[in-house]
Amino acid sequence: MIRRLLAFLRDDRGAVIIETAIVAPVLALMGLGAFQVSQLVARQHELQTGADDAASMALAGWDTGTGDVTAMKEVLKRTLELDDSQVTITRKYRCDSQVLYVDDVVICDPDAIVTTYLNIRLTDTYTPMWADFGVGEPFNYVVERTVLVS
Repeated sequence: MIRRLLAFLRDDRGAVIIETAIVAPVLALMGLGAFQVSQLVARQHELQTGADDAASMALAGWDTGTGDVTAMKEVLKRTLELDDSQVTITRKYRCDSQVLYVDDVVICDPDAIVTTYLNIRLTDTYTPMWADFGVGEPFNYVVERTVLVS
């Protein structure tokens, strides 16, 4: 009886299958997590690039001073697959050397030097797969650029 027990304890056939059964699910979850994180980073990069492109468009003269930035907004919506509520382009003003921006030029002193800015704000939400299982929550992106146009 003791000899059989010792032989059973020394027998290592099937050990690889047991180890694989323990390690494989962990490796699969790590791979899936890495994929989801890469999706998060890729979307952040897309939005950052879109905001940079919009800033370049503003500097290239897409904002003609009339306040019509609908063409820029349409380009951003199409290229980044966003809707109207996710793309906001607003005019901001700075009176003389004030630190804060104002929304209306009328607030500035009539003798003040007024500089005009475009504020480009992109928002999006990404829901990773693990959020469907109650782990974590959706990730909200907010990318903002303010560009001096005049």
